[in-house]
Amino acid sequence: GMAAIANGIALYAPGFISYCATFFIFSDYCRSAMRVAALSGAGTIYVMTHDSIGVGEDGPTHQPIEHLASYRAMPGMLMMRPADGNETMGAYKIAVEGAANKRPTTLALSRQVVPNLAGTTKEGVAKGAYVVQGEAAGKPVDCVLMGTGTELELACIAGEKLAAEGKKVRVVSMPCWELFEEQGDAYRESLIPSDCKCRVSIEAASTFGWAKYAVKSIGRDGFGASAPAPTIYKEFGITADAMVAAAKSLM
Repeated sequence: GMAAIANGIALYAPGFISYCATFFIFSDYCRSAMRVAALSGAGTIYVMTHDSIGVGEDGPTHQPIEHLASYRAMPGMLMMRPADGNETMGAYKIAVEGAANKRPTTLALSRQVVPNLAGTTKEGVAKGAYVVQGEAAGKPVDCVLMGTGTELELACIAGEKLAAEGKKVRVVSMPCWELFEEQGDAYRESLIPSDCKCRVSIEAASTFGWAKYAVKSIGRDGFGASAPAPTIYKEFGITADAMVAAAKSLM
C-alpha cells in the first residue's frame, strides 16, 4: 500500500518528489509496486534501511540476503548501496534527479555505525563505481578489491594490508551497478581490468551477480543469524582478513 501510494503521487503530480521508507527486508511487501514504478516510469524513491545481516539480534527474519541481487536484476530500477555519509549524499542527489527523469531509485542504507572513509565522494557515486584507495584508474595493478555499503571499509583495510606487502592494489567502491554499466567501456576497463586475474568482492549479502566483476566473492549465500553484527561477520567470514586470503589465492 505505502509504495503504491507513493507511485500514485509520483505519477499524478510529477512536480512532487515522492518517497517512502521501511526496513530493506520488508521491501518484499513493496515489490509489486516497485516493479510497477520501474515499468511505468514513476520516479519514486524507496528508502530501505537495515540493509544486511548487520541488523544483528533481530535475526534472519529481518536480515536481507537476496534483496540486493533481485533489485539489481529489475529493469529500470537504480539500486544504490552507499558506503558512508559522503556516498549517501551522492546517492540522494542521483535519486532526486532520477525522480525528475521518471526513474525510480532504491536506497539500501545501513543501521550500523559507519565512518566517513577518506576516499569516498558524492561525485564518484554518479559513475556507479570509482577508486577510493590505492592505484588510480588505468594504472597497472596486482589486485582489485571491490565493495559496497558497510563492507567497503573492510575492502579498504584489506587493501592496506596487501599494499603493506608491496602489492599494487586498487580499492573500488561500487554503490550502483546500473550507473557503472552506463559508463563507457574505457572507463569500466580502467577501473576493473579484465586482464587482472585477482579481483575480489565483499558484500554482506548474496554473492549472486558478482561473477560479472569478481573472480572470488565474499558474502553470505545462506540466511543470517541472531547475534551482534561483529559476531555475525566473523562467523560468516565477511572480514578484511578473508578478503586478503582470497586475493593472495589468486595472485
